[in-house]
Amino acid sequence: MGGEFISFLGENIQEFLTYTGFANVSWGNFVMILVGCFFIYLAIAKEFEPMLLIPIGFGILIGNIPFKDAGLQLGIYEEGSVLNILYQGVVQGWYPPLIFLGIGAMTDFSALISNPKLMLIGAAAQFGIFGAYAIALSMGFDPSQAAAIGIIGGADGPTAIFLSSKLAPNLMGAIAISAYSYMALVPVIQPPIMRLLTTKKERLIRMRSPRVVSQTEKVIFPIVGLLLTCFLVPSGLPLLGMLFFGNLLKESGVTRRLAETARGPLIDVITILLGVTVGASTQASQFLTENSVKIFILGAISFIIATAAGVLFVKFFNLFLKKDNKINPLIGNAGVSAVPDSARISQILGLEYDPSNYLLMHAMGPNVAGVIGSAVAAGILLGFLG
Repeated sequence: MGGEFISFLGENIQEFLTYTGFANVSWGNFVMILVGCFFIYLAIAKEFEPMLLIPIGFGILIGNIPFKDAGLQLGIYEEGSVLNILYQGVVQGWYPPLIFLGIGAMTDFSALISNPKLMLIGAAAQFGIFGAYAIALSMGFDPSQAAAIGIIGGADGPTAIFLSSKLAPNLMGAIAISAYSYMALVPVIQPPIMRLLTTKKERLIRMRSPRVVSQTEKVIFPIVGLLLTCFLVPSGLPLLGMLFFGNLLKESGVTRRLAETARGPLIDVITILLGVTVGASTQASQFLTENSVKIFILGAISFIIATAAGVLFVKFFNLFLKKDNKINPLIGNAGVSAVPDSARISQILGLEYDPSNYLLMHAMGPNVAGVIGSAVAAGILLGFLG
C-alpha cells in the first residue's frame, strides 16, 4: 500500500514538473527576460521614459514565462485568455486613439499658433518615415510592412501601433518595441546628430519671443485643425480626431473635469494596459526572428533621418529669412514627435552653448507639429495601402 502511494505521488510530481516554466523554458525566453530587465533598468536607473519602459519591460517578463500548452488559456495569443482580451485594445487599435485624446488634453499649441511656420519643421521631420519606407522596400518587405516599419521614424509609439495593427499585425510587437525604445533613447541618439549638422554660430542664434496667443485662437485651433487635416487625410481621423478633441476639452474652459480625466486617469490606465500587453506580445517564439532585427535597424535609420531632416530643413529655411528672424537649427530635432523629450533636448543643447538662450518655448512648436505630422503621415499610408 505504501509503495503504491509513493509511486502515485512520484507520478504526480513528475506530471507537475512538466507544467513548470523550468521544464518548458527555451534560450529565447532567457534572452527576452534579459531585454525586459534592461528596459526596467533604463527606466529606473537612467529615467528613460519610465512611464513606458517599466510597463513594457515588465510585460516582456510576463510574456516570456514559459508554460505547457494544455488549453489553460494563459498566453497573450490564446483566444479567450485575460491577456488576449486586454491585447485586443492593441490589435483592434482601440488604445492609440485614447492615448491621443490624453495627449491633446495636455498639449498647449500656443507655440505653433504664434509661429505657424514651425509647422514646416514638423513636416520635414516626417522624411524619416518615407525614407525608411523606401529602404524597407529594398530589403524585401512588402509595401504594407514597409509603411508600418517606416512610421517608427515619427517617434510616436501610439501611431506606430495604430498603423501596424492595420497594415502589418504580424510585425506589431517588434515595431512597437522598436518605436518605444527609440523614443526612450532620444537623449542618446539626437544630440550627436544635432552637433554634427550645426555650426557654433548657428547654435547661438536667438529667436524672437513668441507673441501672446489669445484664448479665442486656442479654442478655434483644434476645430480648424481637425477640419483641415481630416478633410485632407480622412484615414487619419481616429488619431487626429481624438487629438484635437482632447485639446478642445482643455482649451474650451468649460470642460475642465473631462480634460483632467483625459490627461490624467484615462491616459494613465491606457498607458499601463498598452505597455504591459505590447511587452507581453514579445514571446520569444514570435519575436526573435530575422525580421525583428531588420526592424530595429530600420527603426534606427528612420529616427536618424527624421532628426537630420528637421535640422537640415531649418538650415535651408534660414537662407530665405531675414537676419533678425532666423530659426535656431537646434530646434529642428523637435520635429520628431517624442513630446516633450525632443523639445527638451533642444533646450539642453541651446543652454550648453549659451546659458541664457532658452529654446524650449520655440521647440515645442515643431514638437507638437510633429505629433500632427506623424498622424497625417500614418493616415496617408493607411489611405494608400489599407
